[in-house]
Formats: sequence, structure tokens, C-alpha cells
Amino acid sequence: MHLKKHHPVLAAVGVAALLSVSACGTDDAGSGAAGGGSTTSATESQNVDDGRKGDVMFAQMMIPHHRQAVEMADEALKKDASTEVKGLAAQIKAAQGPEIETMTKWLQEWDAPMTAEGGHGGHGGGDGMMSGDDMEDLSAANGAAFDKMWLTMMIEHHEGAVEMAEGVLKTTTNPQVEEMAKAIVEGQNEEIATMKGLL
Repeated sequence: MHLKKHHPVLAAVGVAALLSVSACGTDDAGSGAAGGGSTTSATESQNVDDGRKGDVMFAQMMIPHHRQAVEMADEALKKDASTEVKGLAAQIKAAQGPEIETMTKWLQEWDAPMTAEGGHGGHGGGDGMMSGDDMEDLSAANGAAFDKMWLTMMIEHHEGAVEMAEGVLKTTTNPQVEEMAKAIVEGQNEEIATMKGLL
């Protein structure tokens, strides 16, 4: 009977001793330059750094990308575009305006510049950005010709945004960035399908 009473105490002492040893081991590994866990720690740190660089680039590139989409949406809203195109334009503006504000705040919080080195990689760079001439042509169009041009351009624009979002999903460790990138992929793929249907 006495042994049974003392077993929990012995077990508790044993656990405490193990915790003490493991705590010391953690301290030693963390403080030692060549500790057993240093390689894993360095790798994780490198992944976080790479993820942050990707996050910054994503925001720097997506902000002007979104701004152009909003500009195209505004163009549709002031034209004699179809009801369907106007509805899509309003939807795009409502989604991407707040995302621009959020990404701008991220860059401020991260102490990162608002624009990537060398500016936006668009204008024929494969990310769906329209050139100045494209935007002038869109502005000059009206009616059915405008609808067709707007839909064709916006599909290409959205495909570029989806590609950028899918890219950052492979590198990010930030749950907020991941959430927005997933929303862009899902939302813009749906709009691409709708626009292709309208064409």
C-alpha cells in the first residue's frame, strides 16, 4: 500500500527531472553556435526571410496591377457599356479597392518601399498589365466594341493576377498574405469564367 501511495510522487519527480534536462538541452542548443538544432533553425529562418521577400514583391507588384484594374473598371462604369460589363466592373472595383489599401498598409508595416526596384514588371511582361496604348484604345472605344475589348483585356489582366497570387502561395509564411492570395485566385478565376461566357 505504501508503494502505491508513493508512485505518483516518484512519477512527478521523474517528469520534473526530465523537463529540467530537456530545458537545459534547449538552452544549450539555442545558445551554441554549432548546436544540434542550429541547422534546422537556420533553415527555418531562411524560409521565413525568403517568404517575406516574396510577400513584399507580391504587394509591390499587385498594388499597381489592382490599380489598373480599378482604372479599367472606372472606364466601364462611365461608358455606355452593357449591364453585364458594368456589373462586373463594379464588382472588381469593390473587391480590389480594399485589397490595395490592405497591401499598402502591409508595406508600411514591413518598412518596405511601395514599388519594386525597377518598377512594375508589366507592360508585356506576362503579368497581364495593359500598355499605355492599350488603355488609350480602351478609352476611345464605345458600345459593343468597348465591351469586347474590355472583357478581353480584363481576362488577360485577371490571369496575370492569378499567376502572381499562385506564385506567392508557394513561398509565403504569412497567413494574411495567404488568405488574400487565395481570395484573388478564387475570385478572379470565377470572374474570368464569367467574362469568357460573355464573350
